[in-house]
Amino acid sequence: ISKISEPNAMNLATVDTNGKPSLRVVLLKEFNRNGFTWFTNYNSKKGRDLSSNPYAAITFFWVELERQIRIEGKVKKISKLQNDNYFKTRPLKSRIGAISSEQSNVIKNRDDLDRRFKKIESISGNNPTRPAHWGGYLLKPNSVEFWQGRSSRLHDRILYIKNNFNKWETKRLQP
Repeated sequence: ISKISEPNAMNLATVDTNGKPSLRVVLLKEFNRNGFTWFTNYNSKKGRDLSSNPYAAITFFWVELERQIRIEGKVKKISKLQNDNYFKTRPLKSRIGAISSEQSNVIKNRDDLDRRFKKIESISGNNPTRPAHWGGYLLKPNSVEFWQGRSSRLHDRILYIKNNFNKWETKRLQP
């Protein structure tokens, strides 16, 4: 049995209005038949990218297993109720951090951020309200590729693509 330290860590790729790609690691919080959900600041770089181009790609790579999954699809914000419910499950300091941080914006220094955090911590109590700028996204896949590494470098790649009839087609790809 392999030990994977963050099995839900995924690379999220977005594209801005100029067609410039951006990639970062976020944590998958839920997946089901509707798609893949993560949470962030809607005003962050990724939030701004998704606002102008609602398509993204996510990749999971588990080096210990020599496995990768690539998923592409359309992204939408999830409901306020879902956001509120998840926000309440986060540790208190994480909730205060979500309120305190103007994610992706420049800050003069770390002390300014720490002061802002302490100020919000002192006024928010033990049940801070989710800020409107923070919430979740759902990526609804239209393609999923499974990759399994092999010592010969002739890796296995299986691609599932949703066709025009909303049915999944399967294709084997060369490595």
